[in-house]
Amino acid sequence: MTTATDHARPGIWRRHRTALVIAAGALAALVVVLLVGDRPATSTPLDPDNPGGQGARAVARVLDDQGVEVRVVRGADALDDLDLDSSTTVMVTSTYLLGRSTTQRLLDGLAGADLVVAEPEPGVIEALGLDTQSWTVTPGDRTARCSDPLLAGLEVRVDVGTEYGTAAGCFTGEHGHLVARPRDGVTLLGAAELLTNDQVLRADNAAVAMRLLGQHDRLVWYVPEVADLLGGDGVSLRTLVPEWIFPGLWIAGATVVALLMWRVRRLGPLVTEPLPVTVKAIETARSRGRLYRKAGDRAHAARALRRATRSSMAVRLHLPAAASSDESTLVRDVARHVGRPVGEVHALLSDQALPPATDDELITLANDLAALEREVLR
Repeated sequence: MTTATDHARPGIWRRHRTALVIAAGALAALVVVLLVGDRPATSTPLDPDNPGGQGARAVARVLDDQGVEVRVVRGADALDDLDLDSSTTVMVTSTYLLGRSTTQRLLDGLAGADLVVAEPEPGVIEALGLDTQSWTVTPGDRTARCSDPLLAGLEVRVDVGTEYGTAAGCFTGEHGHLVARPRDGVTLLGAAELLTNDQVLRADNAAVAMRLLGQHDRLVWYVPEVADLLGGDGVSLRTLVPEWIFPGLWIAGATVVALLMWRVRRLGPLVTEPLPVTVKAIETARSRGRLYRKAGDRAHAARALRRATRSSMAVRLHLPAAASSDESTLVRDVARHVGRPVGEVHALLSDQALPPATDDELITLANDLAALEREVLR
């Protein structure tokens, strides 16, 4: 029976359908905002839009507050669209994403601008046309120890850095400089950690960052992208693998080391034994039995049991050694000795008999052979 309520339901949906769709869309948008609203724009290290500990948003914000025009550029095409000149400093981070083609495009578009490169790898150094070696170091606190008025008297403090073997530079160590100047207008920043939000306030890190990047009224912060690379570009291994692979490798390595330590402690030190080593017959029999059981080869196990029983019976009946291999003669003599039918004894001792199909049948065969052997003994 149809009621008035049944007729009213479709009408209510048609009248309020638009409002319900808008409400559902607003609810979905709210959920998306709640899920991703608190996430940083990027998690790339040394990125000026990354507010995390490894990002460089603090340095970019302070430079902007000090009157330096900070322009963040992502990708080689966006960099080509800018007009660079001698009043501009170009800061390059994420140098592992630079290839030969993108590096050449960067050099071609400088037009007299000062270039600061954060911890370039050997391939990038070569692409820049520099003949400079690099060494990874743990510098700790290090003073400038140079005559450059821009950095003289300052001190940096970073956990890990890269020294570059150039003639000119500051913050000198055993192998080279943390801030190296291989040629005019090019600076290699080997202490790139001083730009990060976590370490910018250590020692004089902030002052070094401000002086290097705030030399001119305009700062172009160039972040390369992997999409700009060409097929023949020489890139580092880091660009060819996912970001999560490196933490995964560390975890896998730590797991392998822990497993080795656990197993070594469990096994104990190695023990040498004089050769030949004597093994008890029962141990050999049990070991073979476990192998047969693991392989599931019941036919082979049955043949081994029958062969051993035939050899034992031939000895007990004082038959020639060849009698154990002559099944028909052995079966006839055993049947006459115990008073059993020849067919019954043949089904137990002959390899031509049907092999057991299950483990229970194999156990039954072993018990029957043991019983027949006891009868022969009596």
